[in-house]
Amino acid sequence: MTAAVISGSPPAGDDRPQRPVPAGEVIGLNGLRNVEFGDTEDELTRRGILRTDVVACGPTLAGHELASPVFVGDRLVLLWAGDPMRTAEGITSGTPVAEVRARYPSATPLHAPRGTYRLDGLLARQGDRAYLFLHDGRQVRKVIAGYAEWARRLFEEGAGPC
Repeated sequence: MTAAVISGSPPAGDDRPQRPVPAGEVIGLNGLRNVEFGDTEDELTRRGILRTDVVACGPTLAGHELASPVFVGDRLVLLWAGDPMRTAEGITSGTPVAEVRARYPSATPLHAPRGTYRLDGLLARQGDRAYLFLHDGRQVRKVIAGYAEWARRLFEEGAGPC
């Protein structure tokens, strides 16, 4: 079991669809290596992680250039994960929706408002945290992680990191 967890593979006897875990940094429900949800902008700046000197749509995270942070007040509440970032279960942009449903069977389907260009979603919640997988009906287009309340609000309001 420990080897399965370390390798990123499910335990033996697990009948979920198998595919190689893609390369890329892992985004978890606590955040990233050295960046956690709930961290303040001041704290991340003091540690040299939050950068505002880069030309982008907002602050960036040193060492995590593929993640776009979303702050509410001064607390980190969400991270938009750029490709090839992935969840520990190997979900990334391009993953088939059927695989997301198999890996997160309790994920709640979210439907984009009709007449918009927004994507549908799957909200995989665990306690007060969640992954929001935005998809086109066939495959994941964007992975967002953070506080479940803010992921749901982001979906309902249709806002992006910029």
